[in-house]
Amino acid sequence: MFVLRFLIDGTRVSQLATDNALGTTTAYDNLWEGLTVLAHHAPNLHEAIDAARAAGDGHIGLDGTLIPTTRARVGGPTEDVDLFWSGKHHKHGVNIQVISAPDGYPLWVSEARPGREHDANAAGQTGVEAEIALLNIGLDEEAHLLLLVDLGYEKFRAFQAVVVGHKAPKGGKLTEAQREWNRLIGGKRALAEKANADLKVRFKCLDKVSLDPWRIGTIIRACLAFHRIERPRRLILTQST
Repeated sequence: MFVLRFLIDGTRVSQLATDNALGTTTAYDNLWEGLTVLAHHAPNLHEAIDAARAAGDGHIGLDGTLIPTTRARVGGPTEDVDLFWSGKHHKHGVNIQVISAPDGYPLWVSEARPGREHDANAAGQTGVEAEIALLNIGLDEEAHLLLLVDLGYEKFRAFQAVVVGHKAPKGGKLTEAQREWNRLIGGKRALAEKANADLKVRFKCLDKVSLDPWRIGTIIRACLAFHRIERPRRLILTQST
């Protein structure tokens, strides 16, 4: 209950310490111990992809999300810009990569990366790029998976398994066929964003984290592990007509 109050309700550690008649240091120790144990049950990247294949999924989604943090004064490669400052979101946070099933169910979450990193760079640092480069190598065609991504991962376009929309050329416009393709891919890929939203809405601890930003990966893996226990993915098989 100590850990779940933190995850689900976002209860501050100082309040948890008071409610359980614990010293602050002991409360933090208990919290990280519980989070680490729970996070251990979250699937790794290989397990998540294997689960998608076993479920008969034709594709999976990849999308990044920012978990906001309190201001972290950590120097980055750009002078006077904090390492965890996201220029895209205009706030401090960490970049988390999330892989989801076609129905938007979250399958895997990455370690935390600094908020300044773009999604493609974060995917490279967390092992996703290496995995998708070899996603279908040596497998029978019926076991192949496609990976749907947005234009933030455009540099992965050359990978055989990656499906990404068309980008308008500089000074030009997309054709109607290209726009239609983007609408089709965008509709399917939108459920990858649902996976991010499901985790961030369900677990209030992710609203804004004041703990060590490098350890947020442990927190969100604990969230995923509990989500899988509380709301396991139920595959509904329908007979084709």
